Amino acid sequence: MTHQRTPDLGRLTTLNPRDVWRHEAHNFTPWLLGNLDVLSDLLGMELALDVAEHPVGSFSLDLMGRDLTSGEVVIVENQLEPTDHGHLGQILTYAAGTEPATVVWIASSFRPEHRAALDWLNARTDDQTRFFGVELRVVRIGQSQPAPDFKLVAQPNDWEKTVRASARSELSSRERAYSEFWRLWLDRLAEESLPWSRATRMPRGSAFAMPTGTSNVSYYCYFMGGRLGSEIDFEDPDPATNDARLRALEARKADIEAAYGGPLDWQEMKGRKATRIADYLPDSVIDDTDRWEEYLTWLLERQRRLRRAITSVGGVPTDLA
Repeated sequence: MTHQRTPDLGRLTTLNPRDVWRHEAHNFTPWLLGNLDVLSDLLGMELALDVAEHPVGSFSLDLMGRDLTSGEVVIVENQLEPTDHGHLGQILTYAAGTEPATVVWIASSFRPEHRAALDWLNARTDDQTRFFGVELRVVRIGQSQPAPDFKLVAQPNDWEKTVRASARSELSSRERAYSEFWRLWLDRLAEESLPWSRATRMPRGSAFAMPTGTSNVSYYCYFMGGRLGSEIDFEDPDPATNDARLRALEARKADIEAAYGGPLDWQEMKGRKATRIADYLPDSVIDDTDRWEEYLTWLLERQRRLRRAITSVGGVPTDLA
């Protein structure tokens, strides 16, 4: 009789988040800023959170930014302890002062009454406002490196909100067209196994943003002025940073355009606090549904070429000294 060897498995243990982040929620905030992919994956968004301790009256919000795909404002409040009434009040105060589309409350555990409060807010607010409760655990196996384990404990019922919005006919025909086109764009990315976007909720506007891995720099697909654009945009709050990034890449213009396989449109956008590098397909509008397949193929090819060209010179400049 032979005996099968049993696998040698470790034991999963849970750590106190306050012990991992040295007893201070403020230490968790910079960690989250550097590891946004964890929260982005959980929420199905492309988060860009780059404002810490944002002032709202006499209070300071932990994090504020936006969902790149939709451009909507996102705010995040952290606490490395169980939820309490004080933080619930702060979150509502911050929401009133920043008018976000998405509110995220992160805590080590959620009391039932606070989870119920987020569920009530999701049920009572309009379809443009969403409240998420995220429970933060930290786990490890044996003496391995601690790992974050985020769990959604409260979230909007998007299906019910979508039904209510449809019943009220809040979406215009143009908004529905954009939303459907960007859904097809995500389907195309999935077919090609391209990890360019984590979005699960389609924008209703003319632009679809995708991260570059550098804060305040995004790749865009964009219907604008009767043409379809494939772009990389520099959108730092400091215009000098955007100018410096464009100039640094423009110094390698010949190399970039050689790698791209053609000329690009280099835009300083004076007075707009942004710069961009773009290519356009003229005479392209969202209403021309018969050309959508052409548009999708063009965007996929141009985005591949643009990303390859930027990578060929070392990527987006970060050292601007």
